[in-house]
Amino acid sequence: MLARPHRFHGHGSLRRSYAHGQTARGSLMSLRFAARPKSKPYRAAVVVSRKVHKSAVVRNRIRRRVYEAVRRSDGVPPNSDLIFTVYSDQMADINTERLQDMIEELLNKARSQLASRS
Repeated sequence: MLARPHRFHGHGSLRRSYAHGQTARGSLMSLRFAARPKSKPYRAAVVVSRKVHKSAVVRNRIRRRVYEAVRRSDGVPPNSDLIFTVYSDQMADINTERLQDMIEELLNKARSQLASRS
């Protein structure tokens, strides 16, 4: 589980990232990211639609696995909002190393695009 400062709070908090953010796409999920003020830590959210899997148990398992991969990652861009959108129910059964590699790849894309904007 991510620490409280690294989580989004409230229904409207994702709106700015969706409106002004950029997207990095992977095969099973995408990452929407936007810059934050320098003094603020990163925030992360994971969106798993009911279209991905009908069972809330499976959707929550996917969500927890992605949160844990982000928490373990050393490549999280500081001062950013990160929204991971999962497209496939394969994320529930994918091995941990491959999941971590996918997260790292998306975070590297985000970090490079955020660095080029600054």
